[in-house]
Amino acid sequence: MTRADAIDRAREHFRSGEFLRILDRRVGYRTESQQPNSGAALRAYLTDDLQPAFAELGFATQLIESPSGRGPYLLADYREDAALPTVLTYGHGDVVDGMEGEWRDNLDPWRTTVRGERVYGRGTADNKGQHSINLSALRMVRAARGGKLGFNAKFIIETGEEIGSPDLRKVCENHREELKADLFLASDGPRLSAERPTIFLGCRGGLRIHLDVKLRDGGHHSGNWGGVLANAATVLSNAIAALINEKGQMQLEALKPPRISNAIRAVLADVKVEPTADEPQLSPDWGEEGLSAAERLYAWNTLEVLAMSSGNIASPANAIPGEAHAVLQLRFVVGTRIEQVVDAVRKHLHAHGFPMVEVIAAQSFAASRTDFDSPWVNWAAESIRRTTGKAPAILPNFGGSLPNDVFSEGLGLPTIWVPHSYPGCSQHAPNEHILMPVTEEALAIMAGLFWDLGEKGARRA
Repeated sequence: MTRADAIDRAREHFRSGEFLRILDRRVGYRTESQQPNSGAALRAYLTDDLQPAFAELGFATQLIESPSGRGPYLLADYREDAALPTVLTYGHGDVVDGMEGEWRDNLDPWRTTVRGERVYGRGTADNKGQHSINLSALRMVRAARGGKLGFNAKFIIETGEEIGSPDLRKVCENHREELKADLFLASDGPRLSAERPTIFLGCRGGLRIHLDVKLRDGGHHSGNWGGVLANAATVLSNAIAALINEKGQMQLEALKPPRISNAIRAVLADVKVEPTADEPQLSPDWGEEGLSAAERLYAWNTLEVLAMSSGNIASPANAIPGEAHAVLQLRFVVGTRIEQVVDAVRKHLHAHGFPMVEVIAAQSFAASRTDFDSPWVNWAAESIRRTTGKAPAILPNFGGSLPNDVFSEGLGLPTIWVPHSYPGCSQHAPNEHILMPVTEEALAIMAGLFWDLGEKGARRA
């Protein structure tokens, strides 16, 4: 058997409907980690579905309990020869809320439904579909190689990613030896576009910043007190404007990252951010001046206002609000001095006349990425090019956030992410879906990558 045979097997696995039948079964587990009664479904997804699937491929598995009592973890280990390279991959079996009743045509989020090129269902894109693609591709390569992979493989599947992966770092630290590998290769998040295969090397971090203004209890009549009482909503609006202007440009240097390196600029020069017709179109004249859209999204920091409240918007009273609240989020890249951000925001607001604004940090996650000079980057890019005939987009990091730092820093591994979704997939919303052409191509891509990893192992042996 050859590389082409393995890829053909992967494509036929999709065309025959077998892959979608597997995915439909996995979507059927209501693994909503944000719901307090989801524990049984989270556990069943690992024990009833994934453990037997790994066993069929010759993996030994163990269930790891969460140190804090949250959803469990599954470790799967396939050892062929100590002299061969070892790959560690990752996925998460939990999903966000199903949002029944909000999907188009009243679709059931707990079944896969095909409409045209779309396959709807909760978890199809995030992340059951993606780790299922990788597991199926492994199976196709093993079959093409007569029951061998040509490398050692390890998986860790968590069930708490949608609640911030609260125990993932500790679990990985406790099982460092079992997770030792040469490469981390996994799939989550979207491609640059549906048409272009993508590699990203890490992720941006995130920090939520709460701004609270409480001037007095209750509201006071705007006719009797207007002009002599400070308005908490007005104060808060201007405080936010002192941090970010009307074009989305940050006004505080401490919120910005270091200068974009020439290496990152060179890689992103080949990256075009071009939304499809049914995706939001880019806002003109928005964001940091002098940067391309790709640089703003993948190599820069952004400060976004996520939510604001003051008074009752549904039934406003003729009263001056005494308090106002906002939640902002800083998305940041590697190199940002994130530990200084909250104090810097507080000092900046005080200096601009807003000492009454309380600044509190919450829900932070780290930025991380693999260096561009890692030989694994070119290896993965060349493998994808051979399979698809397309040069993949190489991004320094995903625009969103993933627990990449657990693997890149905690375990010290080069991290390569090959996403199988696309920006318009509606993850975390009603109508989550994957695209059939992208899914078939993704199965081929992963079969090619796993085959090539076996070739690397043959040369090492």
